[in-house]
Amino acid sequence: MLYGRERERAAVDALLDGARDGRSGVLVLRGEPGIGKTALLEYAVSAAGDGVRVIRATGVEYEAELPFAGLSLLLASGLDRLDALPGPQRRSLEGAFGLGEAPGGADRLLTGLAVLGLLAELASDRPLLCVVDDVHWLDRSSLDALLIAARRLQAEGVALLLAARDAGAGAEPLPLAGLPELRLTGLAEPDAVRLLDDRLLGGRSLGVRLPAVRLPAVRLPDARLPDVRLPDDRAGAALTGPARRRLLDEAAGNPLALVELPLAETESGSGGLALTSRLQIAFHGQVTGLPPATQTLLLVAAAEENGEADVVLAAATALGVAAGAALEPAEQAGLVAVGADRRLAFRHPLLRAALLQRAPLQQRLAVHRAIGEALEDGDRRTWHLALAATAPDAGLADALERTAQRAEARGAHGGAAAAYERAAGLTPDRDGATRRLVLAAEAATEEGKLAQAEALAERAGARTDDVFAHALLDQVRAVAHFWRGAYPAAYRLLLDAAATDIEPAHAARMLLQAFHAAWYVGEEPVATVLDRLAVLPLGPDEPLAPLARALPAAVLPALGRPAGPAPDVRRTAEAARKAGAESPVDLVQLCGAALVLGRDHETLELAAELAAEARAKGTVGVLPTLQFFLAEAELFHGRHRDAEVTATEGFALARDTGQHQWTSQLAAILACLAALGGAEERCAELAAEALAPGSSAPAAGAPWAQWALALLDLGRGRAAAAADRLHTLTTGPYRHHVGATRAVPDLVEAAVRLGEPRRAAGPYERFARWAAAAGTPWAQALRLRCRALLGPDESAESAYRAALDLHEGTHRPFEQARTALLYGEWLRRERRRTDARPHLTAALETFERLGAAPWADRARTELTATGTAAPTAPAGALTVLTPQELQIARLAAQGLSNRDIAAQLFLSPRTVGHHLYKAYPKLGITSRTELVALF
Repeated sequence: MLYGRERERAAVDALLDGARDGRSGVLVLRGEPGIGKTALLEYAVSAAGDGVRVIRATGVEYEAELPFAGLSLLLASGLDRLDALPGPQRRSLEGAFGLGEAPGGADRLLTGLAVLGLLAELASDRPLLCVVDDVHWLDRSSLDALLIAARRLQAEGVALLLAARDAGAGAEPLPLAGLPELRLTGLAEPDAVRLLDDRLLGGRSLGVRLPAVRLPAVRLPDARLPDVRLPDDRAGAALTGPARRRLLDEAAGNPLALVELPLAETESGSGGLALTSRLQIAFHGQVTGLPPATQTLLLVAAAEENGEADVVLAAATALGVAAGAALEPAEQAGLVAVGADRRLAFRHPLLRAALLQRAPLQQRLAVHRAIGEALEDGDRRTWHLALAATAPDAGLADALERTAQRAEARGAHGGAAAAYERAAGLTPDRDGATRRLVLAAEAATEEGKLAQAEALAERAGARTDDVFAHALLDQVRAVAHFWRGAYPAAYRLLLDAAATDIEPAHAARMLLQAFHAAWYVGEEPVATVLDRLAVLPLGPDEPLAPLARALPAAVLPALGRPAGPAPDVRRTAEAARKAGAESPVDLVQLCGAALVLGRDHETLELAAELAAEARAKGTVGVLPTLQFFLAEAELFHGRHRDAEVTATEGFALARDTGQHQWTSQLAAILACLAALGGAEERCAELAAEALAPGSSAPAAGAPWAQWALALLDLGRGRAAAAADRLHTLTTGPYRHHVGATRAVPDLVEAAVRLGEPRRAAGPYERFARWAAAAGTPWAQALRLRCRALLGPDESAESAYRAALDLHEGTHRPFEQARTALLYGEWLRRERRRTDARPHLTAALETFERLGAAPWADRARTELTATGTAAPTAPAGALTVLTPQELQIARLAAQGLSNRDIAAQLFLSPRTVGHHLYKAYPKLGITSRTELVALF
């Protein structure tokens, strides 16, 4: 039974109805402690009925970070279905749960996708309700994996219901942005009065937290909290009139306060404190009235994170408590309950918090020691013994370091950082402790906990004069600066660290990171890094040596600097692999280097190859980076639809994993594609998302976003606005970026249309030098097109003709059509209408095929002005599909099954089937076999 909550129950019912109909949904319940989140979760479990599978878990506040503890509880009943997952996903989840080893370590994104796959598998025979309470206390690795799955749920028949407290002052906010949220407020006064009156009359406490079952496979009976009658109804009498009104006002509809405070308020003067503090006092008051042995047992239960009754009872026995007899008073008081699975649960987390906060330090240490000794060998035992330690202990420190290493292998860098830090505190020798603090700082950086990483770096740096240690710590600080958008500081730290007396192999890796930071600072820093990299004394067998030689040769000529022969990036990648470089992670920058060099075809091939390798190996965290480069190359080749499909998938993956840099970059690419299609509103929205301040400021996608907005202006005939944006882009600090370089022909066109060709003179000269260095026909074709626009007029025709000749065979239909359009416009102005028509017709056909509506409109207008009617071509069949539908339909046309497609695209088979079901009517077909003809 719930008091009130009609709106909230309707939202939960809708979520369950969707799952029954094969749709997936997510709902986050937010609110203060005691507001009724757990009661609503219990309502959902009850409303699900026998036709819905239920799994559940509860986050627990704990002093250690145990990787994937919450997730392993949630999915325990589904582990027998792991074999249904694709190999890389299965191995990643097995590695996360300690059931096996994931080759190369667990990938954070892949683990989340494996969770999605397992949830879909559990929902394959009947709908699934997944309930997670106290999400704010889940270990970070579990939370990250669960949220990746949550953001990708579509058509699996999964209802995911999460409950979390509001973040307190100074607390790190939960990464729940973008998920549907329902905020619980206090009960309406009539419902609050009814609850309070029932409580004062000695009725059962309804509408508040019930004992939660910790293992997902077991459902707790529809139990209610036991009666807690107030002695002689004195509390009821005391809470009449003004006192009753005061309690109603101060509780503000909080059900837990209405249930727990009446007795406490009459027996203690705790008014005036914050509501949470008063509730903790109320809970503690209930505990202090129990026998001392029961109080000790409850403290053991509060310190034991998994609710394992057998462990709690064993530890309590070791502390001299007759555990069985001591448990009964706590159960009778309704403070704890033991389920059929032998899991012990507190009535409310505030009770656990009250016990831990008010226990003396020495008693807490003794409890942790007893729990550790009651546990078998393993990371939990090590952690409890470490929490009990009060002096350095070399053996325990070594064990805790091994715990940290296992956590890193499982992809749980936050847990590793905590273990390394505690191990440092237990290490007797100064150098060993410093080494572990450095490891802790590096792990915290990997987890994205930048403030913690910097604090650990400061502590470690103050303890040592070792040059290499300080270089590593500077690297930690630089990464923190980079992700905050402080690119100059990151660049300088990495450059200085690489210049110290450290091994060239370490210096090479730091310089490659410095190159990434310098890219967002300016040309001079980029050149400085590359000059250092070019002379680094790396042996031929060093894994990074091929990259250290290729990167300067590829990029320096684009900056107008001398360099060696242009590298072949495919051969460089192969040489790096043979030397031991980690593929695809270490080879990503080669994709960008080829674009800087103008070798777009090499990027197209290498990025596609590395992306396929990442999917096969399960190193999908690098996919958004590769998909950005691949989408760039596809766009430059005029494969706009392919670029949209690639960028859409990469954007979703980057967003789901919090890779803000690539979210910005990929949103900007999509904005550019929207501009080319004339989708003004969508372009503006995507550009705003790309430019939004996130963890990186200024936004990494700013150059591409500005180009997108300029293209939109140019396509709509707003030459002045386009010229302003493009001039800023091509003369500013990002003028060396790929997007800025490729935008110069657009600036030339906009400036000439305005009658201000001089505005493009400087950028054009740079572009001409770059085109000469690139040495590709398509780059020379664009240079000649610019030359034709800039004049003199008597040489325009020869330049246009030469450009069109060079376009042939370059497989860049959009740029070829734009050159044809400009040439046709020039011919028409020269009153050579007959000569203009074939060029304008060819341009129109290409623009319509590519869906470049603004340019098609312009070509159609020009063609009509020559006296020839320009019919509107029908839209291609495939243009009606969304990017994801198109991607799935293509793979289906290749003969892949739904399960194969799901494995490749990190979706569930049911979601694949759902998208095909929607695509068939759009395409006017009814089966897979008909797809082949369309592709």
